[in-house]
Amino acid sequence: MPCCRRWPSALSVNVSSRLLWLLALLVAWPSLAQSAPAERIVSLSPNLTEMAFAAGMGEQMVGVSSYSDYPEAARKIERIASWQGINVERILALKPDLILAWRGGNPQRPLDQLASLGIKILYLDPESIDQVAAALTSLAEYSPQPDLAIQAAHDLLQQQTRLQQQYARKDRIPVLLQFGTQPLFTASSATLQSQVLSLCGAQNIFADSRVPWPQISREQVLLRHPAAIVITGSETQRASVRAFWHPQLSVPVIALNDDWFSRAGPRIILAAQQLCPQLAALSTPPTGNH
Repeated sequence: MPCCRRWPSALSVNVSSRLLWLLALLVAWPSLAQSAPAERIVSLSPNLTEMAFAAGMGEQMVGVSSYSDYPEAARKIERIASWQGINVERILALKPDLILAWRGGNPQRPLDQLASLGIKILYLDPESIDQVAAALTSLAEYSPQPDLAIQAAHDLLQQQTRLQQQYARKDRIPVLLQFGTQPLFTASSATLQSQVLSLCGAQNIFADSRVPWPQISREQVLLRHPAAIVITGSETQRASVRAFWHPQLSVPVIALNDDWFSRAGPRIILAAQQLCPQLAALSTPPTGNH
């Protein structure tokens, strides 16, 4: 599961504010374009790899983390980090002038070691769609094609605005975000995944949780009466979740593309586009809570 610290929700930014932000971004673009681009880049998270490619930095990538599989070109780049740690020696041998890191998931000690040797570390921890766009904008400073980074940010925010306008509804459908069954985890409002629910006109039934990724019980879920369950995975996972809740809870289970929904990158908007019409089709909350 993604691990996140709390940031203000992007939904607190209205459409007018977002357009003003975009205007300021475009005004700042000429100065960004004058910065010297990075020539050798290492990414320490799959979502950062995706953002680097979206920002026009793919040809400069010399090292990536495990599971950096999008776009296809990322699969051919050397792996220099995994859940086991960061290969500092190999990174030094690759001689990067920029490392893209994630404070929430990368160990700090090797990053401090690399920074002490004069390597630029850029920390990107987006936890909302607006912050993914802001991260893309920050990459423009280091990209040989800054216009691609700016355009990617612009497109992402435009698509968010369109979904927000299309799927706004007064009576939000209550939804359970479910990650796994043993143990059973969900997400609070402090997560990007919960924001996607809100964007699609749904209400996260555990939005008020004090921690971003709370472990919950079956009883807690039943007391909150979800009208749908959102998971990631295939039809096999969907059938498994239905069996987990049967016969106590019989509601639609919507399975989203795992990479789209789990990674804080540009493809998060694809998860929203996948989810929104399915939730909209649930015009009235289904019965089945007992």
